[in-house]
Amino acid sequence: MPIATISLGLILIVLGGVTRALSDSPSFTVWIPAIIGTLFVILGLVARRQAARKHAMHGAALLALLAIGGSAGGLANLPALLSGGEVERPLAVIARSLTALLCAGFLVLAIRSFVVARLARRNAPATGG
Repeated sequence: MPIATISLGLILIVLGGVTRALSDSPSFTVWIPAIIGTLFVILGLVARRQAARKHAMHGAALLALLAIGGSAGGLANLPALLSGGEVERPLAVIARSLTALLCAGFLVLAIRSFVVARLARRNAPATGG
């Protein structure tokens, strides 16, 4: 999962950069995907250390959940945009929707990974001393 976390982070950083390059808005909010992505990269790098993996991956799952909550509003306008309708700030709708969808996919993978890890620990033979 650390590689998936870092990969998601890099994708979000690129999304933020592309959004900024295409946007004529001076608003700082265009950088939000890149900021979230940077946090994912940091958590993914921390998770490469076995001793910190569990905490870093739980932090990444929480970050994904927060990112979904903050960006899911873009999904409401996405059908209108895709059907050719007019929406206010179409680039923001796309960036927010992509952020929400990418983070939702990551959250599903993270939860699946947590379940597999828990089952593996439960089924592992007890090591006693």
